[in-house]
Amino acid sequence: MLALLHTSPVHVPVFDALRDEEAPGLALHHLVRPELLDRARAQGPDAVTEEVSAELVAAARGGARAVLCTCSTIGSVAEAAGAALDLPVLRVDRPMAAAAVAAGPRITVLAALESTFAPTEDLIAQEADRAGRAVGVRTVLVPGAWERFEAGDGDGYRTAVASAAREIRDADVIVLAQASMAAAADGLDAGVPVLSSPRPGLRAAAQLAASDSSFSGLRTM
Repeated sequence: MLALLHTSPVHVPVFDALRDEEAPGLALHHLVRPELLDRARAQGPDAVTEEVSAELVAAARGGARAVLCTCSTIGSVAEAAGAALDLPVLRVDRPMAAAAVAAGPRITVLAALESTFAPTEDLIAQEADRAGRAVGVRTVLVPGAWERFEAGDGDGYRTAVASAAREIRDADVIVLAQASMAAAADGLDAGVPVLSSPRPGLRAAAQLAASDSSFSGLRTM
């Protein structure tokens, strides 16, 4: 079983559909905790370390063999907490970041939330270092997008993200920093590759859950 830690309920049907396409038969357990993002935005991601660790412990005790964190803002916290617990945890945007580094040195990151920029830039730097590549990262905040998302205006949200992507110039690849932005990439012709995180993240996490035959419980000391 794979557990997914979300900070918005909109991700539940998205990842259920991806599971049906990428890993039929894989049991998913969704943990939806919007308050984690609220607190991380207000106080910084490290402020939710304790709560994230508690969620991971509960997931493992409930039978999860791995956890996928779908929130870019708290992804690094989740991975670090998982390492401390000996529980495989993957942030959803890590496979996307690796693909972006492979695509070229000029990477533009689009985000609807400013709090996502630092974690995403750090992640890209990690993947660039792992690949032995030099990259440059430019960040672009999509104005008004998050307000549309919070208001439940999915069409407006997707339109704002897609419009911002079409304005990008001098990039080898565009990264959609938040999983909620993925639908904006459907049918989008921005002139350069546009990467989103849900599908590659779910695929990698499913493989992690299936291959982790050695997992025998949480580290308690």
